[in-house]
Amino acid sequence: MVPTMLGLRNTHSVQTPRVNVVAAVILLLSIAIGVAGLVVTDNPIPLIVMVVVGFILMQAPRVAQQWERAVVLRLGRYVGLRGPGLFWIMPFFDNVSAWIDQRTITTSFAAEQTLTSDTVPVNVDAVLFWMVHDPEKAALEVQDYSQAVSWAAQTALRDIIGRTTLTDLLRGRERIEDELQKLIDGRSNPWGATVSSVEMRDIVIPGALQDAMSREAQAAREKQARIILGEAEKEIAHSFEEAARSYHNNPTALHLRAMNMLYEGLKEKGALMLVPSSAVESMGMGGMMGAAALRQSNLTMGNEDQK
Repeated sequence: MVPTMLGLRNTHSVQTPRVNVVAAVILLLSIAIGVAGLVVTDNPIPLIVMVVVGFILMQAPRVAQQWERAVVLRLGRYVGLRGPGLFWIMPFFDNVSAWIDQRTITTSFAAEQTLTSDTVPVNVDAVLFWMVHDPEKAALEVQDYSQAVSWAAQTALRDIIGRTTLTDLLRGRERIEDELQKLIDGRSNPWGATVSSVEMRDIVIPGALQDAMSREAQAAREKQARIILGEAEKEIAHSFEEAARSYHNNPTALHLRAMNMLYEGLKEKGALMLVPSSAVESMGMGGMMGAAALRQSNLTMGNEDQK
C-alpha cells in the first residue's frame, strides 16, 4: 500500500512559473515604455525590445509565502534559502529548485497483513504528523523528502509490529506510538524532517481470532463470576457457623429465633410451613408448633363459619 500525503503540495513541480504582482507590474511597465517609444519614433523596434526585456525582468522577482522557503541554485550550485516575502534572483543564472513547505504535514500510512511476534496477521492504519525543520537538507540530501518520510514511516511500522505481540499491540498503544515516533524521527532527521507525533487509527485482526478472543473474554468473566459467588457462599457459611455457636451457648435465643421463624412463616393465611423432625426435637418446637397449628385451625374454622 502506497502511503498517502494529506495537505501536501508537490514540492518538486517547481519549474512551473509562479506569477506574482511585482512581475506583472514590471511586464506592464516594459510594455508601456515600448508603446511610448513606438508612438515617439513610429518604429515597432522599441516595443519589441521592451516586451522582450519585460519578459526577462519579470523572472527576477519571486514571492514566497509565510510558510515557504525557496531553495536557490546559481548555475547548479546551492546559493541559499530565500523567503518568506519578496526576493530577487538573476534571470538565466539563478533557479529556484524547490519550494519547501514548513507547515505541519499529515501523512496517512498503513501496514497490511503484517505478522506480529506471535505470528498473528494484522492490518494497522496510522497517521504521521511531521514538518521540515531544515529546508536545506530536505532539498539537497534526499530526492523527494515527503516520499522518503512516508516510506520510512511504513517500514518502521512493520518493524515495530514484527517484534510486538498481539496483546501488547492492543493494550500498549501509547507506548508503541512513542516508540514508532522515535524510530521514524531518527530516520527522517538526516533529511531535515522532524516527527511531531504518530497516532494509530485502527488495528484489524482476523475475524476468526476476534471470535476466539470474544469467547475467551466471556469465559474469563464467567470464571470471575463463579469465584465471586463462591466467596459469597464462603462468607455466608462463616456467618451461619458463628450463629450456630451463639445459639448453642444460648438456648433461649434459639427458641426465640424458632418462634420468630414460625411467626414469619404462618402469619399469612393458608400458609404451609415444613419443619424437619430433627429441628422439632432439637429446638423443642413440638409444643410451639402444636399451638401454632391449633391457632391456624381455629382461624380457618372461624372463617368458614362466617361464610
